[in-house]
Amino acid sequence: MGLAETLQIDEMIQDFKRMNKRQSLYQFLSFAMIVSSALMIWKGLMVVTGSESPIVVVLSGSMEPAFHRGDLLFLTNYKEEPVRVGEIVVFKVEGRDIPIVHRVIKLHEKEDGSVKILTKGDNNNVDDRGLYAPGQLWLTKKDIVGRARGFLPYVGIITIFMNEYPKVKWAILSILAIFVLLHRE
Repeated sequence: MGLAETLQIDEMIQDFKRMNKRQSLYQFLSFAMIVSSALMIWKGLMVVTGSESPIVVVLSGSMEPAFHRGDLLFLTNYKEEPVRVGEIVVFKVEGRDIPIVHRVIKLHEKEDGSVKILTKGDNNNVDDRGLYAPGQLWLTKKDIVGRARGFLPYVGIITIFMNEYPKVKWAILSILAIFVLLHRE
């Protein structure tokens, strides 16, 4: 750490010491409002899109060239819209925490209205049956988290970087929290 950073940190600490209780409480409440606003926006997006996860990051290269690792996808999951062959869906499989982004390659519609779905990554040689839960050969609508409606290329690479290097994530979050708590404007 350079001299400029050390001086800046010392100045922030001195600013914090000069704050009275009222100013400290105001800073804490401002921080709490930022966090609660972010959560409310997320919940609002969930309601509007019908998806439990309206924004996801592509974590692997299995969908190249359509999507690359680090692309940010925007999802919707309206129950009344039928799933179609060729659509890119995000699904969760029992026993796996991380959702998977792949294309629908086959559908089987039964007379009772239920639909069985088979997916495959564009860059993969075989379908996804090896990724599904043991004994599961098809996905159902309840496995689908959402359908890709748009994307921003490589914007999610920051998320991947922070998950692969947790110390960097905690350092960035700590610096942001300190900044919000100590910033007087």
